[in-house]
Amino acid sequence: MVRPFKIKGGGGGRKRKKRDESYNREEEEEVEEEVTEQLIEEESPKKPRKEEEEEITTRDEEDNPNEELAGIPVVPSNQKSDPGVIFILEKASLEVAKVGKSYQLLTSEDHANFLKRHNRNPANYRPDIAHQALLMILDSPLNKAGRIRSVYVRTEKGVLFEVKPHVRIPRTYKRFSGIILQLLQKLSINAVGKREKLMRVIKNPVTQYLPLNSRKIGFSHSSEKLVDMEDYLSVAVGNDENLVFVVGAMAHGRIDKEFTDDFIS
Repeated sequence: MVRPFKIKGGGGGRKRKKRDESYNREEEEEVEEEVTEQLIEEESPKKPRKEEEEEITTRDEEDNPNEELAGIPVVPSNQKSDPGVIFILEKASLEVAKVGKSYQLLTSEDHANFLKRHNRNPANYRPDIAHQALLMILDSPLNKAGRIRSVYVRTEKGVLFEVKPHVRIPRTYKRFSGIILQLLQKLSINAVGKREKLMRVIKNPVTQYLPLNSRKIGFSHSSEKLVDMEDYLSVAVGNDENLVFVVGAMAHGRIDKEFTDDFIS
């Protein structure tokens, strides 16, 4: 009778298979750990350079990826001591209302029927004027040189809010209306990853935020005083005075002369 016997290495094959599987699992775990660490390093925000610490944006880079960063001025070290410029946009038609099931920023183009049902003139609802005015102010060489101190906007309903000069306003009106809608509902908009408020609703009157040594100049086409700006500033304004420009951001009407020192065209 032949005695049964084990094939040498038969049981060891199963053991080797188990060991190989354990080794494979260990290798997979090591690879997963390396990939996870790499992803964490890639996703972690890099520390900004010193000159980019104040860079904050409120618009998508896809709007114009090749455009130069317009909101980061190169400012001199004595910026606070030098006189600057402050802009006040008056009577901006920025009003939020519930249209259907959602709140929207009213505009004559999109809500003409809604405005007529509520006995309002659609021609007065032009938030695009405030949008274009903010873009022109924040994109100006004056702002890139760091001379604009702040920008204030007062709506037709009397809501006053401040816009920091280094904010990058969205180029498209659709995204701008979303920003303003969020601002008027939540009263402020913070920078991404920071506590700094890019835009915030503040208390009236606006004069309490203006420096003491400032000359407040109102702009209007209806003014009888037609001047050349370069000549006017060189003669009528002192070198140590801060300039406050009051500009109308509405389609019709004129700004108030309550706190202006001069009213020019």
